[in-house]
Amino acid sequence: MIKRFKFIYIFLPLIFFSGTSNSLEPNIFIQSTVNRASQILGDDISKGEKIEKLKIIATDTVDIKGIGFYTLGKFRKELSDAEKIEYTKLFREYFLKSFSSRLAEYTNPKIDVQSQEKLNDKYTIVSSILIATDIRPEVKIQWRVYTKDPDKPLIRDLIIEGLSLARTQKEEFSSIIQSNDGDIQSLFASLKKFINN
Repeated sequence: MIKRFKFIYIFLPLIFFSGTSNSLEPNIFIQSTVNRASQILGDDISKGEKIEKLKIIATDTVDIKGIGFYTLGKFRKELSDAEKIEYTKLFREYFLKSFSSRLAEYTNPKIDVQSQEKLNDKYTIVSSILIATDIRPEVKIQWRVYTKDPDKPLIRDLIIEGLSLARTQKEEFSSIIQSNDGDIQSLFASLKKFINN
């Protein structure tokens, strides 16, 4: 069964909210992302309506397919073309559902973007801080932004206090497969179970 890492469910929703990028610099892209999140989460609409709005935005601003194949690691090479298609669909559904149950708990999260570091033509790291409140401490968040197409930046990872969510997911998936004698279908079964529960 897919494990639910507490920190993922606490922070993962924050990465999915943005409007059209319009060739923004990565730091501005991320700041507009979190500003958009605050607006949606503060809207006087039902939880279901918020979830659907944010899911639509997520599919447009996060590289779900890229994250999905990254999390497979070496096992990606073992997939047939048909299995790649099935996995892409399953991971997308899993990815979108995995944060939706927590969305209603967020009301106007305050994130201050502080700097950016261009690693190369494909990636920029944007550093920010989730501002402390009476019920949570300050949290350092880095955003790995894929910038190969400057007109369409995409979020590829979220690093919270030095811990990569994409890498954590990769380790979890690898554990599921290895504990089932390398059977990739065991992962598919776990994803389906999570999606259908």
